[in-house]
Amino acid sequence: MTDFVVAIGLVLVIEGVLYALFPSAMQRMLADVLTRPPQLLRTGGLIAACVGVGIVWLARG
Repeated sequence: MTDFVVAIGLVLVIEGVLYALFPSAMQRMLADVLTRPPQLLRTGGLIAACVGVGIVWLARG
């Protein structure tokens, strides 16, 4: 459970830094995401999740 909390914390740090350093770019990216079809977002999310699991598996293995 501790690893999960640390992972959530790291996600928040990375997201926060991106919004703090590049607010205009993040607004453009979010506006662009709104124009994408849901299936494309779902596919991208699944690919990102699989890559994330692979990274964790390699790091923990």
